[in-house]
Order: sequence, then C-alpha cells, then structure tokens
Amino acid sequence: MSMTDKPLSGQLALVTGASRGIGAATAEALAARGAHVVVTARTSGGLEELEERIHAAGGSATIAPMDLTESDSIARLAGAIGGRWEALDILVLNAGLLGELAPVPSIDGKRFNQLLTLNVLANQALLTNFDQMLRKSPRGRVIALTSTVAQQPRAYWGAYGASKAALENLVLAYGDEVAAISPIRVGIVNPGATATAMRRDAYPGEDQATIQQPGEAGAKIATLLVEDFPAGHRATLTGI
Repeated sequence: MSMTDKPLSGQLALVTGASRGIGAATAEALAARGAHVVVTARTSGGLEELEERIHAAGGSATIAPMDLTESDSIARLAGAIGGRWEALDILVLNAGLLGELAPVPSIDGKRFNQLLTLNVLANQALLTNFDQMLRKSPRGRVIALTSTVAQQPRAYWGAYGASKAALENLVLAYGDEVAAISPIRVGIVNPGATATAMRRDAYPGEDQATIQQPGEAGAKIATLLVEDFPAGHRATLTGI
C-alpha cells in the first residue's frame, strides 16, 4: 500500500488499557494506518485476541501484559521499548478505572487511592519514562482520554471526575512545557457516550446499541492523530 493508505507507516504507538473497548479499537485503527502498536493492559487474553485481529488485518503489534500501578512496571516497559526502538511517535493514555459512584463524604479512601494511582499517577509515570523517546520523534503526539465530568462536576461522580480533572491539568501542563522546545503536541479527547464495559457499569440500564461504538471512537482518535492537532487541543467525539 502507499503512504496515503498507511499514513502512520514507520511510526511507533503505545496504547494503554488496550485489551478491550476504546483502547483496543484505537490500537486497531492505528495499526490499520500503518503504525506498529505496542499495547498494554492487565488482561493478557484480551491483548492476545487484539494482536491476532491486528495481524489478521495486515498490521503489526507487540503485546505487553502488565499492571501499570505496580511500582516498577512502567520503568520496565520503557526499558523494553527503548531497547528496541529509538523514538515513540504516539502515546495514547487510555487506561483508567471508574471507581465507585458515591457521595463525596462516602468515598472509600483505599479505593480512591487506587483510582488516583491508575488514573493520575501512572499517567505521570508514563510521561516521565517516555518523555525522551517522544522528544526523539519528528512529530511526537500524546492523547489522554478524559470525561465530561472532569469539566462539569456531577453528583456521585466526584472521585472519577476529580481524577480526570487532575489528569487533564497534568497532561496539558506537560504539553505546555514541551510545545516550544520540541515537536511534541498534546491533546485531550473526550470520547463521549461510548458502548464500553465501563459505561455499562455506570449506566447499567442503557441500551448500548443506541450510542457510539468503540470502533467509531477508535477510528476518530486515529484520524485525529493522522491529521494533526494544535498544542493543547481538546476534542469531543460525540454527544454526551
């Protein structure tokens, strides 16, 4: 195929939380556009199925089953990727927990800590460990997945909303830091209502056939990464 058919040919992408849902769909869409995709998640079975789908479609992928919240897991991942490739062109920060939907005074401290560890601290660690590889790319791109409740607080969504608000601030601050000194561009993507397992947990009575499917969201994210976006870009993929 030509470069027009494979606009991301020769590029390396890392997608977290890629065993299912929007993460898996984004990985497939990036691979279909020519990128070699490194995919990570806690469940190896889902990653293996994803790898098979990507290879069957003519793409290439490397799976890395791991828990991003383990103390040295991200550093080990960066070491493995850095030992094989010089630069990272695309980083999609998709992994996240919904946590419990509860009144703020009733939020369980231990569970809130787990939520913040994955949704915020792990993403900061990913930026720390892959910063140098992103800087070596001629067009490094970082996309972080967020939610409407990061900007519009909602009753019972305080824990999740706070984690996403913190993620947005952290990632956009990083983008502001590197915009003038590197080709790296950072964006925030709110996928909107999408038929995922997390969405089902939050809205158990919803008919998911009536909302955006993960494949649609993944394709839109891949298109955004191909077509490019300005520093600090915010995108909402569908109605909420």
